[in-house]
Amino acid sequence: MWKRLARSPAFRRAAGAFLAGYLRLVARTARPVWEPLDVYDRLGPDLPIILTFWHGQHFLSPFVMRPGMKAKVLVSRHADGDINAIAAERFGVGTIRGSGDHKGRFHRKGGVSAFLEMVDSLADGFNIAVTADVPKISRKAGLGVVMLARASGRPIYPLAIESSRRIVLPSWDKASVDLPFARLAFVVGDPIRISPESDDTELEACRRLLQDRLEAAHQRAAELTGRGPR
Repeated sequence: MWKRLARSPAFRRAAGAFLAGYLRLVARTARPVWEPLDVYDRLGPDLPIILTFWHGQHFLSPFVMRPGMKAKVLVSRHADGDINAIAAERFGVGTIRGSGDHKGRFHRKGGVSAFLEMVDSLADGFNIAVTADVPKISRKAGLGVVMLARASGRPIYPLAIESSRRIVLPSWDKASVDLPFARLAFVVGDPIRISPESDDTELEACRRLLQDRLEAAHQRAAELTGRGPR
């Protein structure tokens, strides 16, 4: 039944609109805390940036953007990706469709065109939001984000969003459904800068650094919500 519904454009539009409305409710009733407090002062000189986060912890990421910060998000071509894309566009965030595979190869799943579009969008002043995970492997950073940083010359900023009230779904990415009237913590890690001349060894070192900084950001964000370390 879900597969039949997912094929319906009308259902996808309705689901995307519902998701956007629900996320607005969560954001408007939240008690947010940011770390660092001067995060936008720090981001300003580096714009446009590559903002990255774990899959399933990304739903509130549109609320990181401030007026004047143009943004696009990479969304898969699956049916659930259509729903996410519709919701993102309701927040004024553009979408780029496609994904890579476990080894960061972008010739699969529309990845080549998506990768090139992200590089071009960064050059045009758009911030790019993209999940860091290896596809279908939760919380293991892949090479895709660091390859994008190498190709574009733009810095990577790790982002963690944690809520004091949430439901964790039994999905591969342990997706969090954040609940209204919660304490929300937004933690932005130190940037990762990658030289255009970086070789495979340096890319792998950057991938591990991204992994560590995302995990550290989530640990800190969980502490700020009052739940304690994850």
